[in-house]
Amino acid sequence: MGITACVKSQLNRTLFYHTINEDAVYCTLALDITLNQHWKLWKETHNKHYSDVEEHIRRAIWESNLKQVQKHNLQADLGVYTYWLGMNKFADLTVIEFAKMMNSYKVTMNDQRNKDRHEFTRNPTVKLPDTVDWREKGYVTPVKEQGQCTSDWAFSATGSLEGQHFNATGKLVSLSEQNLVDCSGKQGNMGCVGGEVNQAFQYIKDNSGIDTEDSYPYEDDDNQCRFKAETVGATVTGFNNIQSKNESALQEAVATIGPISVVIDASHRSFQLYKQGVYHEPFCSQIHLDLAVLAVGYGTESGKDYWIVKNNWGVNWGEKGYIRMTRNKRNECGIATSASYPLV
Repeated sequence: MGITACVKSQLNRTLFYHTINEDAVYCTLALDITLNQHWKLWKETHNKHYSDVEEHIRRAIWESNLKQVQKHNLQADLGVYTYWLGMNKFADLTVIEFAKMMNSYKVTMNDQRNKDRHEFTRNPTVKLPDTVDWREKGYVTPVKEQGQCTSDWAFSATGSLEGQHFNATGKLVSLSEQNLVDCSGKQGNMGCVGGEVNQAFQYIKDNSGIDTEDSYPYEDDDNQCRFKAETVGATVTGFNNIQSKNESALQEAVATIGPISVVIDASHRSFQLYKQGVYHEPFCSQIHLDLAVLAVGYGTESGKDYWIVKNNWGVNWGEKGYIRMTRNKRNECGIATSASYPLV
């Protein structure tokens, strides 16, 4: 936030906080002392600890987010929205801070590096089921957590490969995101600074495999490459891209192939604080994408089509780590803009 100082004063039993940065002085809304116990419980629940100065700033942001959550949920209860928000572990962050911390995916396709890229071939005669959920078929590992390392691209890649490996072998093996974070720089990835799903697939192809999660556990940080050929959990022969911005093509791939890596615009407060329901964000972009996730199915609820999407932020975010995102509304949040899966 560029904050260099935080000054506290008390007036009529209400605290006001003035935050000073290089450009201007901002005065937050008055803090509500009736929320003291709620703030304390929220910090305990999410294991939050701050310095004295940061405590004031985070409390002000938390209260601002709380007001937005309460307002939104009141309208959702009345049917204005199809989803609800919650005061999750990200509720002490501004949406700008959140986007910088959690979402760093940037699509910069490099045909030379991604030499084993192919295109998904559609079958015009295939009849697709109304609902698909690959979790029910054993294709999906439990929800993982990327922490503060922006390694969403690695989690999306392993998730898609875990599904394809299960389809080929009947064995669900959790694969190592840390292996990708540490070792796929030659393919263009930058560890916790960011990367791309297809470049992760290319690394696994070039490397003749990726290690298991058990043999190369996640560390939430960059480290030296420690890949071991004897602990490979899966291999790939290449990867397929799905026609960009075509939700029908993505639906066919999800229905007939398995979990598919997708990239979305997750830069909104509504995504940051999502709790449950069918997510619909009219300000989402189809092209400015910043978070790689995993489409594991689709369905319809009360006439609202949705995608079932696995995130990498732990089970305490969203619907136990998942989000249902609006489907068939002009490629909302760009879910079909950059979709792919590995070949095994």
